[in-house]
Amino acid sequence: MGFDNSRIVGVTRYNEAGPRPAGMVMTVEVELDGQRFVGINGGPEFTFDEAVSFPITCDTQDEIEPLLAAAVRRRRGRPVRLAEGPLRVSWQVVPTGVAEVLDDSDPERARRAMAAMLGMRKIDLAVLQRAADGLPTT
Repeated sequence: MGFDNSRIVGVTRYNEAGPRPAGMVMTVEVELDGQRFVGINGGPEFTFDEAVSFPITCDTQDEIEPLLAAAVRRRRGRPVRLAEGPLRVSWQVVPTGVAEVLDDSDPERARRAMAAMLGMRKIDLAVLQRAADGLPTT
């Protein structure tokens, strides 16, 4: 859309532990005007549609207008529909350091960490680090 101060922060990929083919993009972290977002490639059963919303906080109408104008240009002149009603949002609570352990330069450490994470209902960084080190996780 044309956000100043925007960049791709990092990309992680699935490894042999799956559940997608090794090397396929798992996450992409982007920064849009200083705000970070992470997109997860969960496969075809998790689609990206109008039920997903990323808030962009603006303090003034002068900040809002260029963003709306860029969105209209992106849609080739069709008006942008603003969301109506409740939005379904999936939240991911992720401790700092998870991306580093899953993207370890040692592929075997990264594979063990990924395998451990896929069995978790709540991500525990200490357990991921023990798994990466090849130590018992219980």
